[in-house]
Amino acid sequence: MTNSNNKKKALGLGIKALLNNIDEELKATADSLPAASNKNTAAVVGGRIPMEQIEVNPKQPRHDFDEQALKELSESIALHDIIQPITVAKMANGKFRLISGERRFRASKMAGLKDIPAYIRTADDQELLELALLENLQRENLNAIEISLSYKRLMDECSLTQEQVADRMKKERSTVANYLRLLKLPPDIQKSVRDGLLSMGHARAIIGLENVEEQLYVYREAITKGLSVRQVEALVKNMVHEKKPLEKTENKEVKLPPAYKRIQDNMSTHFSTKVSLERKKNGKGSIMIEFYNDEDLERIMEAMKI
Repeated sequence: MTNSNNKKKALGLGIKALLNNIDEELKATADSLPAASNKNTAAVVGGRIPMEQIEVNPKQPRHDFDEQALKELSESIALHDIIQPITVAKMANGKFRLISGERRFRASKMAGLKDIPAYIRTADDQELLELALLENLQRENLNAIEISLSYKRLMDECSLTQEQVADRMKKERSTVANYLRLLKLPPDIQKSVRDGLLSMGHARAIIGLENVEEQLYVYREAITKGLSVRQVEALVKNMVHEKKPLEKTENKEVKLPPAYKRIQDNMSTHFSTKVSLERKKNGKGSIMIEFYNDEDLERIMEAMKI
C-alpha cells in the first residue's frame, strides 16, 4: 500500500519529479535485494542504462507473461516513464544481463524507451543464476510449477540442499519438498497447473496416486467436471482404498522390454487410463485398457473413433 501511495504522490508532481526520485528508488531496491552467495561479490548502484546494452537472462525462471498486462504497463511507462528500477549484472564484455524486472524491461521496450533505470551488480554465472532465482521467487507472481522448477534449479545448478533452499526462502523444508514433488506429475498436469486450470491443492492430491494412468484419469475428471480440491482428494482416497485388495495380484506384472514399455506408456497417455501390454516370445500378445465407469468407457471409445 505504501509504494502505491508514494507513486500516486510522485505522479502528481510531474515527470521531472519522477526522474529526480530515481536515485532514491535505486537505493531502496538495493537494500531489499537478497545477498549473493559469494561474500566477495561487489554491488554498485547505477543510473539509467541504454536498452540496447541489456540482454535477457537465459536462465530466467519465468517464461509466462500476460500480453495484455504488458501492453497496459507499456502505455503507463510511455506516459510516466518507469519508476521501479530493474536489476542487472555487469558482464565481462561491458554489457548488462537482466537479473530481475523482465516484465518492466519488456514493457519499456514496447513503450519505445531508449534507456532504463537499473540497479547494477557484478556476479559470476552461478551467482547470477542464484540471484535471478531468489529475486524472482521473492518478487514475482510465479505459478506453482515455475516455483518448483526454480527450487530444483537452485538445488541442481547451485549445489544447494532442500534445507538450504528452504533457509534462503524462509520456508519450511516440507513446503519446498511439496513443490518439488509436483515435477513428478505428467506433463499435461504440470501444464494445467502452469496455466491456472488446476491449483497446487489439486496437484498435491493427484500426486497421492502412484500410477500415472490413474493420475491422468483424476486430472481429466477434475478439469471436465470442475472438481474442487476436496472433491479431488475424496476421489483419490476412494481409488487408493479400492486398489489395496488388488495389490497382491498386480505385483506379478511381467517386465516389458523398453521399446514395448514406451508403446504401453504412449497408449496410456493417449487414452488417459491404465493400459497393460503383454507380448509373448513368439510375437503374440494382448492389450488391456482399463476404464473406471461408463462415461470413461465412452471417452475411450471416442478416442478410438469407434
